[in-house]
Amino acid sequence: MAKITHARAFMVDLEPKVLRTDAIQSFKSQETIFVELWDRDGARGMGYSYTIGDGGPSVLALLKQTLLPRLMGQEAACIEAIWRDLLFCSHATAVGPIMSLALAAIDTALWDMRGLKSGLPLHQLAGGAKASVPMYTTEGGWLHISPEALVDDALAARELGFKGSKVKIGTPTVAGDEARLGAVRDALGPDYEIMTDANQSMTAAEALRRVPMMETLNIAWFEEPLPSDDIAGHARLQEGSRVPVAVGESLYSAGQFADYIAQGACGIVQADVARVGGITPWLKIAHMAEAHNIAICPHFLMELHVSLVCAVPNAPWLEFIPQLDDVAAPMGRDGGMALAPTRAGIGIDWDHDRLTALTSAGSAFEIKES
Repeated sequence: MAKITHARAFMVDLEPKVLRTDAIQSFKSQETIFVELWDRDGARGMGYSYTIGDGGPSVLALLKQTLLPRLMGQEAACIEAIWRDLLFCSHATAVGPIMSLALAAIDTALWDMRGLKSGLPLHQLAGGAKASVPMYTTEGGWLHISPEALVDDALAARELGFKGSKVKIGTPTVAGDEARLGAVRDALGPDYEIMTDANQSMTAAEALRRVPMMETLNIAWFEEPLPSDDIAGHARLQEGSRVPVAVGESLYSAGQFADYIAQGACGIVQADVARVGGITPWLKIAHMAEAHNIAICPHFLMELHVSLVCAVPNAPWLEFIPQLDDVAAPMGRDGGMALAPTRAGIGIDWDHDRLTALTSAGSAFEIKES
């Protein structure tokens, strides 16, 4: 084993590829926080996490002042011990997004280093369940897009081999949401999957009103219908719905997922590797879901999630939202199938010159073992 001797962190602000709106917010930018680590053998690993436009400097500050200095001198191979030590050294800030996003950048860098040192790609290192996964697209389903444009995008996606589309909902009326979903179903037929996402915008009563319409249209899942802390409300909704309720984009720990599963409050979990604190807790959530015969369909970050969904047997989908094309080689695809990277580590081929050019002014810093 070799101890960690050196860390570097910086932030790159990436503009959205398209206008991204939902029922409660817009995706302003992807503040992408990177962490690079080196050990005494000279091995290197690189990880990252993100925000959708706010909070990136706070994540960097936590890394700089607390987490990365404590990481120095720790054994790089002991990822589980490191994760728990970093969590509890600043436990007053957990559970929450800033802590989880900071942990995720470190944890992902450690898994990258482990893969590079072993010569194994992440999807094999973490389980090796499969080599590819079907994709659904979200890029043409944002809330500001008209029903006609939703149909055009879904038809184009199907021609490219995609198996489904996500359509954002949360218009003021049931009829407004039904017009969006019904147009896609009428045009694409019964074999094309349609996912929906309400982005926590509804009351329990409004969500329940939409269930019969979704059942009739054979919707694949009803994502984030209620505020993420309303476990009881989600449980009541799931009990009254044949459409799976999907949750997890706005949850930040394995324990929160455990509460949802224990109370029967979801039919699909959507753990985001950055928001739950990295690969280490993501795998625990995936296996916990598998033990309860529940699918995991993660949110966003397709370039990293592709390896994780191919690592576990209960991950049937990858969400297609391209965002890293300006700073990394495109993710491998075969039509509508995403291919697990075969290169060692997390498998993302970063353009380091481009990252350097786009690094936010004053964001980069280094920490070295004393």
